[in-house]
Amino acid sequence: MARIIGVEIPGEKRIDIALRYIYGIGPVNAVAILKRAEIDPAVRAKDLTEAQLAQIVHAIQEGKYVIEGDLRREIQMNLKRLQGIKCYRGIRHIRGLPVHGQRTSTNARTRKGPRKTVGVQRNPNAKTGIH
Repeated sequence: MARIIGVEIPGEKRIDIALRYIYGIGPVNAVAILKRAEIDPAVRAKDLTEAQLAQIVHAIQEGKYVIEGDLRREIQMNLKRLQGIKCYRGIRHIRGLPVHGQRTSTNARTRKGPRKTVGVQRNPNAKTGIH
């Protein structure tokens, strides 16, 4: 397994796919980085030399991509700002509800979590039906 900027990338995968394991690098950015580093996208990650890995790291830093910790921090700061000014989107984030206008009467289970059943309690003094 090769390490690029502190991230283990899988050796068996093509390098254009393996670069996507770095948070903040997607398909388009991966191809652009490899083009700038002048590396064939079809080569496997385990077959790269140290010089080629250094070229990739240099291409990422030269391209000024926001990745890993910096990107996570930036996203968190954006959410904190929205929540701090109490705008609509910030309130939706605070309450754990969908942010982009989806319906909530049905669906939205990913954001709301599993259903919480309300108002169904068994009376311990009720007749059991056995005579």
